[in-house]
Amino acid sequence: MPPSTPRTVDETVKLLGAGGYVTDRSLATAVTLALKLDRPLFLEGEAGVGKTEIAKVLAQTLGRRLIRLQCYEGLDIAAAVYEWNYARQMIEIRMAEATAESRTSIEEEIFSDRFLIRRPLLQALSPDTAGPPVLLIDELDRADEPFEAFLLETLSDWQVTIPEFGTIKAPAPPVTIITSNRTREIHDALKRRCFYYWVDYPDMARELEILKVKAAEAPARLSREIVGFVQKLRGEELFKLPGVAETIDWAKALVALDKIELDPDTINDTLGAVLKYQDDIAKIRGATASQMLAQVRAELATAGA
Repeated sequence: MPPSTPRTVDETVKLLGAGGYVTDRSLATAVTLALKLDRPLFLEGEAGVGKTEIAKVLAQTLGRRLIRLQCYEGLDIAAAVYEWNYARQMIEIRMAEATAESRTSIEEEIFSDRFLIRRPLLQALSPDTAGPPVLLIDELDRADEPFEAFLLETLSDWQVTIPEFGTIKAPAPPVTIITSNRTREIHDALKRRCFYYWVDYPDMARELEILKVKAAEAPARLSREIVGFVQKLRGEELFKLPGVAETIDWAKALVALDKIELDPDTINDTLGAVLKYQDDIAKIRGATASQMLAQVRAELATAGA
């Protein structure tokens, strides 16, 4: 049987941990409240800090279907909610005309469930034998404001109104995770319908725990140096600070190169795994990287790591 929904914060921490997600207690509290009170969870933060991963882990550990709506500029109802199968409708109309069916019966038939194409939002409101699915509305800040306004009905009443068909209401609310990288502000009306949580960069201890889970093959010394170096990078004035995803990618890249510790040449050669803009790479490469590595090693030696 699928695991039951966690009822306490400790159960949520354990559930997320079972899926390989290292969380802190405040984030686990927000997830617990969203699950217990059937409210969407709005996660905001920089790219690569683990917002999307929460939805994936919840779907995996709860044994639910994951339905992902990736937002983008120009996203409309036809791509996000529903559309009619116009080709099949035209065929049905031609067949009905050939058999002289009444206009009323034709209209009733072509606007039936048989011709309705369900997109992610409508799929999330449909019954599921495994339980309400996990609905991930990813990077909502990339969508246009009119689409954001359309979501208000869905998030308030867990229903969608189709003019030709009627109102479709979910038998039970889906587990809903909404993410935003804050490239623009999301309207307060939508935020009020959600629990809000800012997902920040992890501290060194938690990031090291994450690395032990996601890149367990990395030697302990290398992992400590990687995390220490990335933490230093986040203190620099860079165009794009590295997220946890980049920390994991860098660790795996260094393991692939059979490295057991950092050195200046290796850092210079692999900065593209952790920094994604040439100006940032040029700023760190060379003397700056060597100085930062020396600081990391001195701090680790002081801490006895």
